[in-house]
Amino acid sequence: MFWKELLKKYNRPENFFNRDLSWIEFNRRVCEEALNPNLPLLDRIKFISIFFSNLDEFYMIRVSGLKEQVAANVGGPTIDGLTPREQLEKIETALKPMLESLVELWKNEILQGLRKNNVFIINLDELSEEENNLLNAYFKKEIYPVLTPLAFDPGRPFPYISNLSLSLAVVVQSPKGDKHFARVKVPNVLPRLLRVDHVINPQKKKDATEGFSAKYIWVGDIIKANLHLLFPKMEILEAHRFRVTRDTDIEIQEDEADDLLRVIEENIRQRKFGNVVRIEVEKDMPDYMIETLLENLQIQESDLHVYDGPLGLADVMSLCDLPIHQLKEKSFYPVTPKWFDEDEDIFSLIRQKDILLHHPYESFKPVVEFIKQAANDPDVLAIKQTLYRVGSNSPIVKYLIEAAERGKQVAVLVELKARFDEENNIFWARELEKVGAHVVYGLVGLKTHAKMTLVVRKEFEGLKRYVHLATGNYNATTAKIYTDLGIFTTDEDICSDVSDVFNYLTGYSKQADFNKLIIAPLNLRNTFLKMVYREIENVKNGGEGKMILKCNAIVDPMCIAGLYEASNCGVKIELIIRGICCLVPGVPGLSENITVRSIVGRYLEHSRIYYFFNNGDEEVYLSSADLMQRNLDGRVETAFAVQDPKLKNNLINNILHPYLKDNTKARMLNSSMQYTLRQPGDDEKKFNIQEWLMKHAEKAASKVKKVK
Repeated sequence: MFWKELLKKYNRPENFFNRDLSWIEFNRRVCEEALNPNLPLLDRIKFISIFFSNLDEFYMIRVSGLKEQVAANVGGPTIDGLTPREQLEKIETALKPMLESLVELWKNEILQGLRKNNVFIINLDELSEEENNLLNAYFKKEIYPVLTPLAFDPGRPFPYISNLSLSLAVVVQSPKGDKHFARVKVPNVLPRLLRVDHVINPQKKKDATEGFSAKYIWVGDIIKANLHLLFPKMEILEAHRFRVTRDTDIEIQEDEADDLLRVIEENIRQRKFGNVVRIEVEKDMPDYMIETLLENLQIQESDLHVYDGPLGLADVMSLCDLPIHQLKEKSFYPVTPKWFDEDEDIFSLIRQKDILLHHPYESFKPVVEFIKQAANDPDVLAIKQTLYRVGSNSPIVKYLIEAAERGKQVAVLVELKARFDEENNIFWARELEKVGAHVVYGLVGLKTHAKMTLVVRKEFEGLKRYVHLATGNYNATTAKIYTDLGIFTTDEDICSDVSDVFNYLTGYSKQADFNKLIIAPLNLRNTFLKMVYREIENVKNGGEGKMILKCNAIVDPMCIAGLYEASNCGVKIELIIRGICCLVPGVPGLSENITVRSIVGRYLEHSRIYYFFNNGDEEVYLSSADLMQRNLDGRVETAFAVQDPKLKNNLINNILHPYLKDNTKARMLNSSMQYTLRQPGDDEKKFNIQEWLMKHAEKAASKVKKVK
């Protein structure tokens, strides 16, 4: 009750940043990385791609929701005081200069930089006559057969335009002088950038990288140049590219579903037909063609984005695979922690002590090996695991399938509602069911976001449980680019708690009390706020109060109110928030003891670490949850204390404190929602936390090799 009163105390619009505008500022930080001239060229291209990919998802989910509220004339101001209409206006205002700067960057710097390194993205008129002839022959053989021109006239309705697909709007004229509109989709099965030198000379694919050169052309240019083959005996008057974004956030009525898997499959189908929320067009598209598109897609001019450059720049990520190493940051290969270099089996290692892994600096292979050994070990009786985003080629699921085929009890909670991973998860759920694994799809009204594995093994002393808990997904691919933490343990209390959580997920357990695990939506928010209150009480009693919280987002108003109260009572709070931050830092009488920094670098910061000074008896918690309502109220999440003194010391002194020293990639947030790069002080050397962690991991690994 105390916290609800506290929320009333701080519940004023000026005390909260808008969630969506804060996200825009996160993507601005991605934009700044693309604009950073000190980054290698291909890494700048990577950040261009990430920016536009992020933006696509933002429109599909967040902007579509705001537009639904405006259309329905519902939704008052949010806690920050903005109405949906005001939010949309501010979003567009904030985005426009960023979009313009990235398109100009692409045209004026990126293309020139690639040319200097013998990578050419060219126009058709830059090809020789022989190259053009060979390319046209390739078009007729490999591209023409998969194209489908769709006419629009009284007998044929306006064609369906799929989400994020690139299309050509074409106006043709018949010999009689009649004008017609048509649409030609650029099929997703074709690469956006076609490697011309490979098409013309397939033998070049085998060339060595020495003296490397490459020549690309946008596949849309080739299609546009050959439209006369799709519309024979017609004159091509206009042809311009456009791209639409649809609302993909279709609501699932779980409480009315008798088969969640079937409902999710239907949801995926419906998603393809969501309302259009944005259209992107080329700058030279004439007004009458734009009006035709707006009218038939049933959208407003405010939904229109005009680009003086290529559309769909998320697709340029393919260039990052070019074998030009001087245009990329130095490669880093995750090290295998010393514990797993031994000959002992993984269960023996975990029995000896808790083991902490920090990805991607330390390899994800031990996690995969844990499941592999459990699948093959005749003494393992059962494996239970939660799967949220596992990817399309998951080694972990393959070992779970092997375990079930060997007759072990395999129980897997596959979260079907993991947005944009539903199809992958449905596939793996069915594959697991085929071999007799117990598959659960999640709880009604809740997503299961917790990352847990439980292995039950028959040993000399009796049954022994082994647990892996983590902040990130069981995805071997993203574990190479996301920073996450995981721990192996045989702690009896934690193992008992994990067993109880699985019973809660798979059965009708109403367990609400746990030994050491903190569980959302049961008690995570309340427990967090109790720890905040403990820091407040310690300060009031003459002690020191300090917190360091690292997560992806802080949005929950009650948690923010608790941090404001702690700040006002003298608790020092350092927040490391990668993305959305609705808390306003550095305001006298509100948050003067709170600093907020964001780090955007080579790896996506994804780990959640919550540190409390606790009058010198320091506590560190790892969690799958961010401080957002969706995590604390709408998901099954876990948080757990790291108890081993060495591991706790490592987290505090070799991870958290170094994060606060970063003066290369850290951006500090001010009370006006602006981020500025933290510059090195007069007595400071440049310090990049991600580079330091890479070197730290390599140094630790080399020490072990020398000892051996």
